[in-house]
Amino acid sequence: MMSLKAIGGDTNYAWPSAEIAVMGAKGAVEIISKSPNIEEEVKKYEEKFSNPLCAAERGYIDAIVEPESTRQIIIRDLEMLSTKKPSRPDRKHGNIQI
Repeated sequence: MMSLKAIGGDTNYAWPSAEIAVMGAKGAVEIISKSPNIEEEVKKYEEKFSNPLCAAERGYIDAIVEPESTRQIIIRDLEMLSTKKPSRPDRKHGNIQI
């Protein structure tokens, strides 16, 4: 995933092996866990959060795709977006004459 829908991305995909996170599992567990067994907590965290399924369930990505189908999906999306007309908001203020 290279862009987010929240900042204007049109389509978002992830491979099954993708890790979509702000930080790595170990760093996150070290901050939030009080357990002395960090390795076990990291494994639990990775199973629960460090996969694209969570992002897909929340609507952050459109689909989880296999790597071998990525090229066809990109071609399809580029063809779809080739006629897109970007919309821009109206200007709030014009240039004042001096």
